[in-house]
Amino acid sequence: MDKVLTRRILLGVTGGIAAYKVAELARLLIRNNVEVQVAMTEAATRFVSPMTFQALTGKPVITDLWDASFANHMAHIELSRGADAILIAPASANFLAKLAHGLADDLLSTACLARSCPLLVAPAMNREMWDNAATQRNIATLRGDGVAILGPDSGDQACGEVGMGRLLEPGELAQALDMFFSPKRLAGRKVVVTAGPTFEAIDTVRGITNLSSGKMGYAIADAVTAMGADVTLISGPTSLAPPAQAHFVYVTSAAEMFSAVKAHVAGADFFFSVAAVADYTPLAPSGRKLKKTVEPMEIRLKPTEDILAYVAGLAVGPFCVGFAAESEDLSQYAQAKRVRKKIPMIVANLVQQAVGKDDNEVTIYDDAGAHALARAPKSKIAYAIVEHAMRLRDGRPQAATVTPIKQIS
Repeated sequence: MDKVLTRRILLGVTGGIAAYKVAELARLLIRNNVEVQVAMTEAATRFVSPMTFQALTGKPVITDLWDASFANHMAHIELSRGADAILIAPASANFLAKLAHGLADDLLSTACLARSCPLLVAPAMNREMWDNAATQRNIATLRGDGVAILGPDSGDQACGEVGMGRLLEPGELAQALDMFFSPKRLAGRKVVVTAGPTFEAIDTVRGITNLSSGKMGYAIADAVTAMGADVTLISGPTSLAPPAQAHFVYVTSAAEMFSAVKAHVAGADFFFSVAAVADYTPLAPSGRKLKKTVEPMEIRLKPTEDILAYVAGLAVGPFCVGFAAESEDLSQYAQAKRVRKKIPMIVANLVQQAVGKDDNEVTIYDDAGAHALARAPKSKIAYAIVEHAMRLRDGRPQAATVTPIKQIS
């Protein structure tokens, strides 16, 4: 009996040592009844032979922009026609730069520019290339253009170093692709997320802030956006690009964040209070720059409004998820905060293990106890947190441990 194809994928392979993993990805997709057409850059053929992919997929691999087997010699046009998506794996730093800037100097980059279907990319590169400001700008541009970013992961790299930039494993990529096409389980749901630090003015140029990068909150916003939610992301000052489909509200101070939450939380189904909101703010900030003197300076502070407690106390409010960053006694302080705020779930971590980093190690606390998540990229942790919140809200039992899954944004 012939297999019933679930979808058609154009699998683009670019030059990188991780290309060998994509052969296994192709095999998994074929096994899941996905029709796979592989296209490779010239550099990719230096790492894996096109014959390998042809043997796995049963289709000739396309490498030449001028391939005469396509009608009118327009391989770059025909490749994406009829495809449900294009997946680039591995996506090298060079290829990401091409996509971000609309360059089309070979078959695969031209096919991506001429596509009429969704584009997903799975970055893979040395950790320093991934951390480079140019690469991060390109990723932000692609995300803003609606391109789905899968990973990368953190771990051992071929160069002998350890860090972010490792290609997701074939099974994770196959799962990410399946999730991309799966029903949007948060479709029709409204989600409000706060992220980043706040900045409390002392005078016109100075202020009190903290080291929050906003990465965890933005990862949560990415996850719920990918699940089809109507997302409002309220963010303090960060250098991150918000999800293209989220409603983005920029704020500076705790008071501004409180006002924005009150303005947008009505009718929300979930509220993820991820932002590191200042606990105190100057009582009387100066309207001019204060001059330095040799005398000590005293700044009187007043408590800021408790945003999470306000939302949790609404008569008809959303399912609230709190976050706690502690330097010690994690379980004791996190559980006490959850009880004090009267929320069903809190996510806690040690600040020294997470602030400013791309990965995290957290524990979720709820009425059933503690659920530890192993260290993983924040993009993966975000999905596990959202899944846990959805199960709690729906009254479903929690697993003893929660396995984080990959980023789709």
